[in-house]
Amino acid sequence: MARYTGPKSKIARRFREPIFGPDKALERKNYPPGMHGTSRKRGKQSEFAVQLMEKQKVKYTYGVLERYFENLFDKSSAKEGITGENLLKFLEARLDNAVYRLGIAPTRSAARQLVGHKHITVNGGVVNIASYSLRPGDVIAVRERSKSLEAITKSVSGRKINRYSWLEWNPTELNGKFLNYPNRDEIPENIKENLIVELYSK
Repeated sequence: MARYTGPKSKIARRFREPIFGPDKALERKNYPPGMHGTSRKRGKQSEFAVQLMEKQKVKYTYGVLERYFENLFDKSSAKEGITGENLLKFLEARLDNAVYRLGIAPTRSAARQLVGHKHITVNGGVVNIASYSLRPGDVIAVRERSKSLEAITKSVSGRKINRYSWLEWNPTELNGKFLNYPNRDEIPENIKENLIVELYSK
């Protein structure tokens, strides 16, 4: 399963946002990495650089690589509606993202591990593909034999009930339902998807 495995704090500092989850290094050093990170004379970024940086931020946030991202953008462009919003909806419908949003895992990276190690089922069947695309009505659950895993019980214990409107959570059964694709204003991430659309339009 292809995924980013490099230094996460350095990436978070580049964007000045905790895109991988709470980050103590980012809290201590809220400026870009490198010897010129604190310099006020950093050159003004070009339009292309700003657009490219926004695309990179989305890729790192959702843990996807270039080829997958490009294919998903093409799928978003072909679908009726606003391309940028379609892109975010498809990313939110990934199985690993839903596992994270439901609170079964504390981060998207941890969610990918749970999926990859066959701890998660969809509609009763084990699915170990993190990029699996959910459809409205799909039920995501912790596999019966995995419900006692410390990583899962610890994460679930701190979960807020029905935190996201497009997901339904059952704390007793440790399962949730993907009700529908979220509206753009329901997605909390600080993303300017219009910049990504402009980048691919060139």
